[in-house]
Amino acid sequence: MLVEEIMKKDVFTLRSDQTVQDVLDLFEEKRIRHAPIVDDGKVVGIVTDRDLKDAMPSMFTVSPKGEPYKKKVSEIMTKNPMIAHPLDFVEEIALLFYEQKIGCLPVVSQNELVGFLTETDLLYTYIELTGAHQPGSQIEIKVPNRSGALYEVSKVFYEHKVNVLSVLVYPDREDNSNKILASRIKTMNPISIIEDLRKEGFDVLWPNLMQE
Repeated sequence: MLVEEIMKKDVFTLRSDQTVQDVLDLFEEKRIRHAPIVDDGKVVGIVTDRDLKDAMPSMFTVSPKGEPYKKKVSEIMTKNPMIAHPLDFVEEIALLFYEQKIGCLPVVSQNELVGFLTETDLLYTYIELTGAHQPGSQIEIKVPNRSGALYEVSKVFYEHKVNVLSVLVYPDREDNSNKILASRIKTMNPISIIEDLRKEGFDVLWPNLMQE
């Protein structure tokens, strides 16, 4: 999946010569928490709700009440932010969010802002890809870390004529000779499937139904 498929294309921007009051007004009116700063068509920074909070006056301030709100965006923004390209892979950008601990990225093509991506967009994408928003059941299975294991599990699903919404594979933290398959299937009653998986010798971790 590409960034252009999930990015916001209608982006609210600010200029570096605007004020903290302008940021506050925009965030409240549009109910957003991040905005790219664009001067002469070029992305020069990002301002976030955290930047805004840090710039806001303390309730114990002794300075004139209006002064902090007149501060320029250029004084509080993060300058020269990292950017994404519309043809970047979402998986790579998600890793960038994770490693750099960032909450948003401007999306730039040919030096022009074409979109904006936030951690919320990534979360919604994850939910859609895993099928978590659709009715169904999740089954977690411990399998040997070898080729063919996913096929053997899928064969049980096929025999039950049940659709597989998504499959995630991740390491077994206790034993690296195993993998965990987290499958979401389109059925609300997976009991017979779980029984057959166990008959095939698979260790079903979830749902952890009592065995006779």
